[in-house]
Amino acid sequence: MSNPSLLILAGDGIGPEVMDEVKRVIDWFGDKRDLKFDVSEDLVGGAAYDVHGTALADETMAKALEVDAVLLGAVGGPKYDDLDFSLKPERGLLRLRKEMDLFSNLRPAQCFDALADFSSLKRDIVAGLDIMIVRELTSGSYFGEPRGIHVENNERVGINTHRYTESEIDRVARSAFELARRRNNKVCSMEKANVMEAGILWRDVVNEVHQADYADVELSHMYADNGAMQLVRAPKQFDVILTDNLFGDILSDCAAMLTGSLGMLPSASLGAPMENGRPKAMYEPVHGSAPDITGMGKANPTACILSFAMALRYSFDQGDEATRLENAIESVLASGVRTADLMQAGETDPVSTTEMGDAILAALEASL
Repeated sequence: MSNPSLLILAGDGIGPEVMDEVKRVIDWFGDKRDLKFDVSEDLVGGAAYDVHGTALADETMAKALEVDAVLLGAVGGPKYDDLDFSLKPERGLLRLRKEMDLFSNLRPAQCFDALADFSSLKRDIVAGLDIMIVRELTSGSYFGEPRGIHVENNERVGINTHRYTESEIDRVARSAFELARRRNNKVCSMEKANVMEAGILWRDVVNEVHQADYADVELSHMYADNGAMQLVRAPKQFDVILTDNLFGDILSDCAAMLTGSLGMLPSASLGAPMENGRPKAMYEPVHGSAPDITGMGKANPTACILSFAMALRYSFDQGDEATRLENAIESVLASGVRTADLMQAGETDPVSTTEMGDAILAALEASL
């Protein structure tokens, strides 16, 4: 049987630096766990624009549609700020999501015990936190038509359309319910059904899917603004949060900071199953390209490595190996190893990107 295939798109800024550590981890699993991957690499974002004049070449898009999973680093940087909107590095990422039809974005917010003091919230509120936000990714305000800026009555008007179809809500709801069954069997769906018709439809469809096929999963509903408040008041009340594209963007960033560092947070974007049964999938860290520390060896590779752990779990049915990798990272953090972004006041001597990779590989070795 042929090896599963991975396309690595390291991208811009610290993307290539953190992805180098992921490649070492991928090699370790091939050598030590007989989990071999056929890895190819290509360009995305500003790196692609510099070579091809576009944020994602058609050939790269075609490769992304063929492989079992895509691993992405980061896109963007100040060098590209003045480009036309249609050419900006982020358009490459949006094109991947749209053409791969990655409608379900999984954003875990997990607080490792060793980092609980790092959160801006009290330790007892965040220690042991483990929630998952499922964000609809291909519709809603970011994609709805009509959109644009035009002149009306001698002044400019900006328009974005918040639009959802039943089928778009149905499929992301199923994604959340399936995930909840693997976790603590609770879904809280968030929208603004009190002021938005799209929110009323969202709630109706989620209820219909629940009653038809997932009555065993505990379902609750919450207005998204209250959800934001509850996330910082008592986040452990949640297991899986299901929400739309716009609210999901905001709520997942809010949840991210409960954990203390963006450098620790992975994400997965999943689509419909392919012929081999695996979902179309792209995995990427939540953090950006961090141009201020690019090339300095300061970047924390953990989020990118945890994104590969999510790939092991959700694309390759290797849940035990994903847990092995997550446990290795937890043991490294518990031992006090820290990159610069994880240093607290008074702490000195952060490790480099490569040294963090070394420590994680050593912990993986120790797990055998």
